[in-house]
Amino acid sequence: MPLPEPPPLPALTRAEGELVDRYLEVVDLLGRINPARAEHTYGGLRAAQALVGRAGALRDAPALMHQRGESEVHAPTLARALRVLDGERRAGRVTVPPPRGG
Repeated sequence: MPLPEPPPLPALTRAEGELVDRYLEVVDLLGRINPARAEHTYGGLRAAQALVGRAGALRDAPALMHQRGESEVHAPTLARALRVLDGERRAGRVTVPPPRGG
C-alpha cells in the first residue's frame, strides 16, 4: 500500500526556504550529537564537525532575508513548512528522552 501524499509546502520565498532548510540541517546534526541518544562517539564527532559549517549557513539565511528586504518572519507559515518537512520529529531528537522503565 503506497504512503499517503504529504501536504504541499506553503509558498515560501527563496530566502525563507533557505532558512527552513538550514535550520533543519542544524537540528538534524544536534540530534546526532545529543549524548542522551547517541550510540557511538564517531557519529557524534562527525556531526559536531559538520555543525560548524551548517551553523554558519544558518546564520547567513536570515541575513540574506534582511538583505532582500524581508523584514518580517511569517512564523505560522514557516511552522507549517517545518511540519511538512517532519520538523517536529527531527527536533524531538534534540531533547532528552524520558527515563526508561518509569
